[in-house]
Amino acid sequence: MTLALIHTRALDGLHAPPVMVEVHVANGLPAFSLVGLADAEVREARDRVRAALLSSGFEFPARRITVNLAPADLPKDSGRFDLPIALGLLAASGQLPALNLNDYEFAGELSLTGSLRPVRGALGLALASHQAGRTLILPEASGAEAALAEGAAVRVAHTLREVCAHLMGEDQLPHPKKPDLSHLASYPDLSEVKGQAQARRALEIAATGGHALLMLGPPGTGKSMLATRLPGILPPLQPEAALISAGILSLSGTFNPERFGERPFRAPHHSASPAAVIGGGSQALPGEISLATSGVLFLDELPEFDRRVLESLREPLETGEVHIARANRRATYPAAFQLIAAMNPCPCGYQGHPTRACRCTPEQIQRYRNRLSGPLLDRIDLCIEVPALSSADLSQATPGESSAAVRERVAAAASIALRRQGSINARLEGKDLDTHAKPDTAGQTLLNQAVNRLGLSARAYHRLLRVARTIADLASAEHITAAHIGEAIQFRQLFSN
Repeated sequence: MTLALIHTRALDGLHAPPVMVEVHVANGLPAFSLVGLADAEVREARDRVRAALLSSGFEFPARRITVNLAPADLPKDSGRFDLPIALGLLAASGQLPALNLNDYEFAGELSLTGSLRPVRGALGLALASHQAGRTLILPEASGAEAALAEGAAVRVAHTLREVCAHLMGEDQLPHPKKPDLSHLASYPDLSEVKGQAQARRALEIAATGGHALLMLGPPGTGKSMLATRLPGILPPLQPEAALISAGILSLSGTFNPERFGERPFRAPHHSASPAAVIGGGSQALPGEISLATSGVLFLDELPEFDRRVLESLREPLETGEVHIARANRRATYPAAFQLIAAMNPCPCGYQGHPTRACRCTPEQIQRYRNRLSGPLLDRIDLCIEVPALSSADLSQATPGESSAAVRERVAAAASIALRRQGSINARLEGKDLDTHAKPDTAGQTLLNQAVNRLGLSARAYHRLLRVARTIADLASAEHITAAHIGEAIQFRQLFSN
């Protein structure tokens, strides 16, 4: 036959829309035309495919070749189309039987020797092919990731020649090996943090309810140390959330299948661009806030970040997703991250330090703090001070609770919330918030007084209720009392005066 149709998929955000590779071989002067809104990586497939076919012992047709990637209005990128284009050429030129090609989907980048290189987004490709009822053939290096898609029919190969042998019935491609998930994740232990009782308490509340936390203190007081220990006390990740997190990391090419189910911890430098943190670029790729989905996004030196980055955090903190729009691409990515931020009290860092003098003027301090807008601070549930400790405090401090002990309490309290409302407390909205986070009479009176005295917004009012609900869950209390409200108020006073 002179026309062959091969199934494959593109990547559009977290989705993997189907793509039909149509290869036509006709008489005429030798030429190779590739159409269908392909970017530079895909257009370069011509040379890779030619060399791979010749190296694998096949013939590259010296005829007029047209390759169409349909639909034409869907952008195509990366080298995953090499394998389907090569198979289409072999089928169209009669070197490969096309009887059962409709039962398969293919993805893989070809080297000049004919071997297959891994592709991004293998997990998403496997899930989509499973829904379509087809078998997915991938490079062996991408097999472990695709094996995480339960029920998906996946085969893996090292070379183009192995794929052809399988399609001709000469040999059977193996199924991918599932990654070893038996190892336990290793995190720094919370017992290594000396003192800082209030900060430890705030970290426990944040871990239980998924609340955003801002730590303010001089350099060297343990803010970063506390932040890096948060993943070690978070409750176990639910299977659906683990798949979403793995799918996003796979898009960026940073996913390790053996770490499936672990919560990501992302800590971009304060010089990172808006596209790097929020997402974007010419291909609308996910940024750090999406890569931190179901995990922790730690922003150290918060006021030093670009103002556009800080203000762009506002919508994802509310909705848990981010919409990226470019001239020719639009994508929506999950952004259900837990924000942990740290900052100094002033530009020099030593305002309020017990032994070192601050060199900043009141105007400089105010300008520094004004880099954080009111709407952004309004979305941060917990704001605490992490003071400097004296040498005597450090030497005499007894070891604190271990991460395992705190994690046990956190998991128990988080399970209470999941059984009650089906979500963490930070995601309580509307009627669920009115139903499950209603304080008693004394608590409501105290809350009303705090709102009036501190000038809190309606958003801050609701966030206080969510934090109080988490505090009550940690105390195994069914109802929110004045004590729970009072503790929640303490964590909002730092920037409310």
